[in-house]
Amino acid sequence: MDGDFAAVEAVLRDYFDGLYHSDAGLLARVFHPKAIYVSATEGPLIYRTMAEYFPIVEAREAPAARNEARADRIVGIAFAGPVTATAQVNCAIGPRYFTDCLTLILDEGRWQIISKVFHWEERTN
Repeated sequence: MDGDFAAVEAVLRDYFDGLYHSDAGLLARVFHPKAIYVSATEGPLIYRTMAEYFPIVEAREAPAARNEARADRIVGIAFAGPVTATAQVNCAIGPRYFTDCLTLILDEGRWQIISKVFHWEERTN
């Protein structure tokens, strides 16, 4: 599983880069086309498909354009089997600090994020 661990880490690095640069093209490579995006932090459930999520990413000013300090961190990666993994990660965009719970699958020979469920808090620093 060492190779799988490294492959998942590589997906997560691209995920962080995609968020930091607001690069929907890069994110489209790490998310499975049928992935979901979910949060209940602000009250009513937010549920989006990738077709709904990527335009939001493209429309926002990239943290890189504001020279924001990166706060990317892989908290943990766990494998549920040979084709299923979970990752808990942290990152920041603007005034918000995110904890993302990502589920990944090995599909057609590559690891991809199939779900993103997250919580955010206002940054204190």
